[in-house]
Amino acid sequence: MKVITIKQPFASLIAAGIKEYEFRTWKTKYRGEILIHAGKGIDKKAMKKFEEYGLEYPSGCIIAKANLSDCIKVDDEFRKVLFEKNPKVYNSIIKHVEWDGYGFKLDNIEKIEPIPAKGKLSIWEM
Repeated sequence: MKVITIKQPFASLIAAGIKEYEFRTWKTKYRGEILIHAGKGIDKKAMKKFEEYGLEYPSGCIIAKANLSDCIKVDDEFRKVLFEKNPKVYNSIIKHVEWDGYGFKLDNIEKIEPIPAKGKLSIWEM
């Protein structure tokens, strides 16, 4: 099973269905089921920004499964789509017009009971 490691609070935002795109500087051809691993890394500034959602932020475990359905080049048009979806969640991508990367579209997101696991870089195999 394929897995992607994501910092908190972003992994929990995905598990809760609030964030449906994950961003990377690299593209992937992989499409299909993927597990969301909450890494041990924490973005403290973002934790404060999203505290109103009242989410739990486990780390070092798999917390959701989803379907990676697309890999979209981030450009001005895509930034407009993100702004319409949720400017608070996607603010850093919307504002950083010089950032050159890709949005991984996640569908059918389902939160699961945490499964302890060590994270890895890129998309990895469980």
